[in-house]
Amino acid sequence: MGFSAGILGTGACLPEKVMTNFDLEKLVDTSNEWIVERTGIRERRIADPETATSDMCLKAARAALKDAGVKAEELDLIIVATATPDYMFPSTACIVQDKLGAAHAGAFDLAAGCSGFVYGFSVASQMIASGLYQKVLVIGAETLSRIMDWTDRNTCVLFGDGAGAAVVGRVEDGYGVLALELGSKGSGAMELYQPAGGSRRPATHETVDGHGHFIHMNGKEVFKFAARIMPATCKRVLAKAGLTIGDVDMLFPHQANQRIIDNAVKHLKIDPAKVWVNIDKYGNTSAACIPICLTEAQREGRLHKGDNVLVVAFGTGLTWGSMLLKWAK
Repeated sequence: MGFSAGILGTGACLPEKVMTNFDLEKLVDTSNEWIVERTGIRERRIADPETATSDMCLKAARAALKDAGVKAEELDLIIVATATPDYMFPSTACIVQDKLGAAHAGAFDLAAGCSGFVYGFSVASQMIASGLYQKVLVIGAETLSRIMDWTDRNTCVLFGDGAGAAVVGRVEDGYGVLALELGSKGSGAMELYQPAGGSRRPATHETVDGHGHFIHMNGKEVFKFAARIMPATCKRVLAKAGLTIGDVDMLFPHQANQRIIDNAVKHLKIDPAKVWVNIDKYGNTSAACIPICLTEAQREGRLHKGDNVLVVAFGTGLTWGSMLLKWAK
């Protein structure tokens, strides 16, 4: 039968520095009007030079543990979903494990881009459901500003830095995870990628001079993929749970582009008042998007025990993930 797994607590960390569209006007050939019209983004947060991904992970983790009433030493596992780890190795999760004082926890990083938190949560929930672990910390965190080409107006306007975390554990029967879906389309891997720095193209003067260590994106193809997959995976995960869109109390979509969110709302036929949007404030924080949204909504009293919560994300890979939860807090 297994155990029911759900979210016990959430937390987030957002850098203090705000970069507005007007700041970007001074860096590249763009305008506030152009960015808002095409993306819905008005500003984003940028980490200071001394802050690494693990630093934001740590703050978000401590907030989530406090919210859950869980001590670090109670954790069985830490999963960090990120595309911008502190180092290639060791994992950022191990750095967090040490600084957090989670003496009994295993730790690893997970790479699924903007879908990373949903992937990480899926792994954590199944470990809880199986009885293997009782408490797992899942973190989504990015310092995307470090791999941004600040001369490319098609990408530098989109992304921001931040971290979000959730403590996953056993909840009452009937609460927590109702259904999950993970998917991938590897044929689209080169539509959103970092060309250099791995074993395919190790770092050289040529790769650095050629901006090979920055984000490269085929925006049109990623947009078309997202517009198709977001409503499709939501419908499938609802069907798995035997529910309809009318049963959903809150939808948390990945915050990549306001037009993509609007498209999903239209095709799902969901009340826009039930859709959480903060892309105007933070831009696309990749794996951090979903846990930041959940943290904000909880703190603002928009989530209540028993609510049916639908979460959907897509990202590099190409990947996607959706999950339906009955909120347990």
